[in-house]
Amino acid sequence: MSELSTLSPQPLWDIFAQICSIPHPSYHEEALASHIIAWAKSKRFHVERDEVGNILIRKPASKGMENRKAVVLQAHLDMVPQKNNDTQHDFTKDPIRPYIDGDWVTADGTTLGADNGIGMASALAVLADESVKHGPLEVLLTMTEEAGMDGAFGLKSGWLQADVLINTDSEEEGEIYMGCAGGIDFFTTLHLSREALPANYKTLQLTIKGLKGGHSGGDIHLGLGNANKLLARFLATYSDELELKLIHLQGGTLRNAIPREGSTVIAVPADKVEKLHQLKDNYLETLKNEYSVVENNLTLLLDETKASSHALTTDCQTRFISMLNSMPNGVIRMSDVAKGVVETSLNVGVITMDEEKAEVICLIRSLIESGKVYVVEMLHSLAKLSGAETVASGSYPGWQPDANSPIMHLVRETYHQLFDKTPNIMVIHAGLECGLFKKPYPDMDMVSIGPTIRGAHSPDEKVHIKSVGQYWQLLTAILKAIPAKE
Repeated sequence: MSELSTLSPQPLWDIFAQICSIPHPSYHEEALASHIIAWAKSKRFHVERDEVGNILIRKPASKGMENRKAVVLQAHLDMVPQKNNDTQHDFTKDPIRPYIDGDWVTADGTTLGADNGIGMASALAVLADESVKHGPLEVLLTMTEEAGMDGAFGLKSGWLQADVLINTDSEEEGEIYMGCAGGIDFFTTLHLSREALPANYKTLQLTIKGLKGGHSGGDIHLGLGNANKLLARFLATYSDELELKLIHLQGGTLRNAIPREGSTVIAVPADKVEKLHQLKDNYLETLKNEYSVVENNLTLLLDETKASSHALTTDCQTRFISMLNSMPNGVIRMSDVAKGVVETSLNVGVITMDEEKAEVICLIRSLIESGKVYVVEMLHSLAKLSGAETVASGSYPGWQPDANSPIMHLVRETYHQLFDKTPNIMVIHAGLECGLFKKPYPDMDMVSIGPTIRGAHSPDEKVHIKSVGQYWQLLTAILKAIPAKE
């Protein structure tokens, strides 16, 4: 029995523990999908899948509530796979190991998957709990949201019967979300030229680690360190002084996670190795001073290593390092309409490199379409100056706020009745699937709620236990209060 079985409400926590026990990173959700389908069939619910793998489960209305508006509870099946460098974990095979840490539930060295596992568990718990009163009910579980919103892109019109959609992918109790940013992936590829290292050069590996990382939407405004950008800054600052030769650079693992770790293999003349160690120490002190509040575990490691005897040519190295160092990152503009909310941002998420090419993957987010276009054109321009090739793909729309949304007003009133305080009505900079759902279902009324989750998309991810109980109270009260069809 899981430690989470001691928590309330049940069966939400038991279902979440079961979700954690079945590997389900993006593009590897099939085992979890099969488990949920078998579970739904065992309870005699109607269940089906569409062409892209989305799961739809239907449950009839509670007695006496057959005339209420139909509601679909929506969550995504996948989770972000992130782990600490010293944690041995295969996300495609190994279960997540959740445990209680004071007022929170977290995982042992990996992401927890509360994003969106708690929302998924809540939807399934509503199906399982006969004491929850509701009208006609659907549960929609979408595929591969974290890596490109594949399920939402593939959702067809006419499949859902509901009038109202409650998205369960928000991460702050006491806030109701009625809009979100859109996004687009951006790939920059630089073809590399190499030459033999000069004689008497020593090769070393510089590694940055200990950064917090986090959600490239929800945490982008916090000023966290980006491992890719900090490595590029070091190379740009000290390459000439050290007569440095760049052999390899890599950092980050997902375009929607702020990079926590990265490393570069470099070579310097033997008589400059001591100087390199000194400059590394000076740079670390500089970063600790700049990031003293938000990054208290930041560290730089410098070790001798064996590597390829071929480094980038001088021209290629200059163009690559200059491109990385000048590439924008973080908040580009704050919203004038939604005060305190980021309008446009980008995350320099992943850098990979082999003998022939280097690739940089960014995720651009914006509340307005022109914001995405602006950053795309900025990166195109930078690539032209650097001699690189670019591709922008996977664009998805934002979710336009509707101040007259009936479900938003109902959620706000229900929250106030339950907790005697008014929730915040918010627009989130992170991406939610609601914007994509609006294309096949333009008239569907939508809202997003959830418990408090911290550190999503990082191994520090945790969910606040009390907030899960409050979220469950709110969700079940909303379902009971859904009005009759007009």
